Amino acid sequence: MMRKALIVIDVQNDYFPSGNFPLWNADKTLTHIELAIANAIKNKVEIIHVQHIANPDNGVSPFFNEDSEGVQIHPRILAAAPDAPIVIKRHADGFHHTNLDNILQAQDIQELFICGMMTQNCVTHTAISKAAEKYQVSILADCCTTVDEMIHGIALSAVSTRVVLRQSTEVFS
Repeated sequence: MMRKALIVIDVQNDYFPSGNFPLWNADKTLTHIELAIANAIKNKVEIIHVQHIANPDNGVSPFFNEDSEGVQIHPRILAAAPDAPIVIKRHADGFHHTNLDNILQAQDIQELFICGMMTQNCVTHTAISKAAEKYQVSILADCCTTVDEMIHGIALSAVSTRVVLRQSTEVFS
């Protein structure tokens, strides 16, 4: 049986209404991701959090500054998967200069379900990463969001030639 992992990317406080860069549909996406996590756990799918922290060498960032409230993973996501490892990244690609691939290899994972924020950036760049090519990769379209609905749709359409787009309900039912 193929070992699977749900990769939850950048569901961090700055992307919500009280944060520094609120996204379209963030609360609804949060609820979908919580349900996906719960169903993944029921189906013995590994959960991995990915957290973006702005590089302090580049000066103060508009969001995700180290030690800020906004950089923290949303508390509802941490509550849904409190024991999941957290991968820290500084680039859009969740594999680039991180330990994500090492974690996946150590757990003998072969299939990835990717979700999170922002669709056109960190979600798609992780899904089409050179390091992701050895995995069977799907993006959970209902568990992603970005700055607006149009950019979300364009990004999913663009990446659909490289990875499978699925709904969380069809994967974890």
